[in-house]
Amino acid sequence: MSALFLLAAATLIPRELFFSNPQYASPKISPDAQYISWLAPDGRGVRNVWVRPRQGGEPRLVTRDPNRGITNYLWRPDSRHILYFQDQNGNEDFHLFETGLDGSGTRDLTPLPGIRAEFLALGQTEMLLLMNQREGRHFEVYRLDLSTGGLKLDTPNPGNFVFWLADRNLQVRAAIAYLPDGTQQVQVRDTTRSPWRVIETWGPHEVLGRLIAFRPDGQALWLLSSVGANTSQLVEIDLTSSFRKILASDSQYDISDVLLSPTTGQIQSIATLRGSPKSVSPKSGPVPDIGVILSRDATDRYWIFAKYSPSRPPQYLLYDRTTRQKTTLSDSHPDLPNRGQAPIREVAIRARDGLVLHGYMARAKRTQLPAPTVLLVHGGPWVRDTLTYSPTVQFLANRGYVVLQVNYRGSSGYGKQFLNAGNREWGGKMLDDLVDAKRWAVRQGYAKPDKVGIMGASFGGYLTLAGLAFTPTEFACGVDMVGQSNLLTFLRTIPSFATSVRALYDLRVGNPDRDEAMLRARSPYYHVDRIVRPLLIIQGANDPRVPRTESDQMVEALRARNKPVEYMLLPDEGHNFSIPANQIRVMGAIEKFLAKHLGGHALD
Repeated sequence: MSALFLLAAATLIPRELFFSNPQYASPKISPDAQYISWLAPDGRGVRNVWVRPRQGGEPRLVTRDPNRGITNYLWRPDSRHILYFQDQNGNEDFHLFETGLDGSGTRDLTPLPGIRAEFLALGQTEMLLLMNQREGRHFEVYRLDLSTGGLKLDTPNPGNFVFWLADRNLQVRAAIAYLPDGTQQVQVRDTTRSPWRVIETWGPHEVLGRLIAFRPDGQALWLLSSVGANTSQLVEIDLTSSFRKILASDSQYDISDVLLSPTTGQIQSIATLRGSPKSVSPKSGPVPDIGVILSRDATDRYWIFAKYSPSRPPQYLLYDRTTRQKTTLSDSHPDLPNRGQAPIREVAIRARDGLVLHGYMARAKRTQLPAPTVLLVHGGPWVRDTLTYSPTVQFLANRGYVVLQVNYRGSSGYGKQFLNAGNREWGGKMLDDLVDAKRWAVRQGYAKPDKVGIMGASFGGYLTLAGLAFTPTEFACGVDMVGQSNLLTFLRTIPSFATSVRALYDLRVGNPDRDEAMLRARSPYYHVDRIVRPLLIIQGANDPRVPRTESDQMVEALRARNKPVEYMLLPDEGHNFSIPANQIRVMGAIEKFLAKHLGGHALD
């Protein structure tokens, strides 16, 4: 065994340290500021809610989920109960549960078969939920009495409302409606008994807008809209006069988040996604620049921050706005060694048609160039990679790979021109962008031309399959996780809760009835004969977004032609792999696969 291999093996970090449950995640402060809660493994290694007094004391286990673990929870305003959402084996039919701080009285607050519950708004004694109880395709607003558990329909869906907004009195007074051609209407009403009326309209080529809040006096609406601009702006619309005022904008990047005061409802800061979240217009202070705000108490005195670094897992801090003191709560992965983490730098790549693509490159300092490379493709596609910590990126870099992430055309955050450049380009110019990025990495001396793999999940999985099918010799191998293989079957099986936005799929992807020839040409399933490079496919059996059939049919077609494919099916997972043991097993398979075909390092 060579000395070089021994040196590399000595620096490899066990994958369990990257992908096991974080020891501390999603911290929140109770409304009365007396307690701090967080997610951590219980004695069986399952992620559950823990709590301790803010001023110190022994932590105690609150929830006792036995299987998948909890990822989404919140405090009840009484500071004596925890609310959390949970599904079954990844099917995304989430129910809302409640439990006391001593773990007693756990109950399902939405005990209805076949429904999916989503959070809308929370008051002192009531909660608004979105549920598809009456008709699976449409979500409607339900009002939940937190004391009695009584649940009743609050606001019916006229048939095309997709997003909803309640005012500070927990009255639903705004919504976004989708029209058949993809046009979106922002509709408002003065009271819950008043008729709905249109106050803003944008076409299907605009950046997907978002309702933010009503102005505290209830007489104006705050929303994100790109009407009249390239990027998404924060807009205020007066409900009486319809006067439209721009509150904040950025010429290059979409506004991404707006922070509101829990006491006054006023805007405190506005953020845009550049490389990483950044405030562009603080409105009231002090808003310390020490991280991303995760939780605040009811008086807005205590804030919990997450301090992010691209090369390290997040660290959590408690900030007292009165004394301006910061207290470290915990690192999310305190056992992860503070060594060997790969620095990440931003890159700009010019595509073949001149469009500038932004992305990120990571490599461990010990990695000699040119090196085997993994092109890691984000899903969506209407999301984007950012300059934040990714265990997958750091894991791959630790194994000796250059990791390249590219925000290809169609990615969000860069305005509507960049977003619309990806329309009807699934498997077309979107794939060209990835190929151009790979060739750029080779020209710059980062990547070995014959040792570049492509890997992604969801739409990133689709682009992985497309890369191997449509550019058969560009990539040495591919890893597809829950990716679409056949655009015709995928578009015809869009989940019922997403049918309201089908017009956007028609615009941005294609219509399976009108565009069958084009979609067939862009579907890797119909071109398996062209695939010559090794492929690993990983699928959650209960995935409601990209059904198991998308992977099954691809594997069957490949095996029928004796093509090189490995298949891993996870029976207790859906679209997102939530169980740490499964994540570790998946990454172990990926580690061995990439080492075999690209030449990076692997641990047994």
